[in-house]
Amino acid sequence: MSRKSLASIRCFLLDMDGTFYLGNRLLDGALHFMEVIQKQGRDFIFLTNNSSNRGFAYAQKISAMGFPLPPEKVFTSGEATARFLSRKHPGKRIYLVGTPALEEEFREFGHNLVQEDAELVVVGFDTTLTYQKLHRLCDYVRAGLPYIATHPDYNCPTENGYLPDIGAIIAFVKASTGREPDLIIGKPYRQIIDELAIKLQIPLEDLAMIGDRLYTDIALGQTANITTILVLSGETKLEDLDSSPYKPDFVFENLGKVAESLVQLKAPD
Repeated sequence: MSRKSLASIRCFLLDMDGTFYLGNRLLDGALHFMEVIQKQGRDFIFLTNNSSNRGFAYAQKISAMGFPLPPEKVFTSGEATARFLSRKHPGKRIYLVGTPALEEEFREFGHNLVQEDAELVVVGFDTTLTYQKLHRLCDYVRAGLPYIATHPDYNCPTENGYLPDIGAIIAFVKASTGREPDLIIGKPYRQIIDELAIKLQIPLEDLAMIGDRLYTDIALGQTANITTILVLSGETKLEDLDSSPYKPDFVFENLGKVAESLVQLKAPD
């Protein structure tokens, strides 16, 4: 894509760990990036697949690192799923496998969460998972109910290693029932972008995804047909691009370098 396409971006969608911060510290250039886009009148949203927490939990973490952040500036796959169901399946009885935080979010969107006589099932990243939940989930999936997952990640990175994520739950259900989810909302699938664009009332061509992972962040941009910016501050190294099917539109060392490029460009109208 051309330099002009980057200049026209009105809202940047930001991955968090490996892009804006690492562990419990902000990455070099993160604050400078925020200063530049705010000065230019551009917007931003942090985008995460993790549906075990709500936006305010991530906002608190980032605020504690030195960048005050309101909860509405974080968009999770859980919120995206709740919004999608409100539009496409209003009033349905939902069996939800998720944390109390995700259950609370669904109820605030007016969803009817049930244990019995469900009409569709939703699976999130559930750190309160029990065998009883899995048993009921498999029964519903085996019975042919519509089956939706908030995101596909197999593992969730933590400071002490990895936690089995929703992908592991999906694999368990497939082994028992033979079924994959009918729909997955989160990165790299475009539904999370569609729900965000509806929420923000902004066209897709005005959005850009910034992240450090080719197979989620950059793949998401390509499936949603939005501009993609790879930063080399996290997982991906420059040499990884050669063998990857996911090619970013722009590559920068970190958010600070993105900011330097934006300074040289005219801000969007």
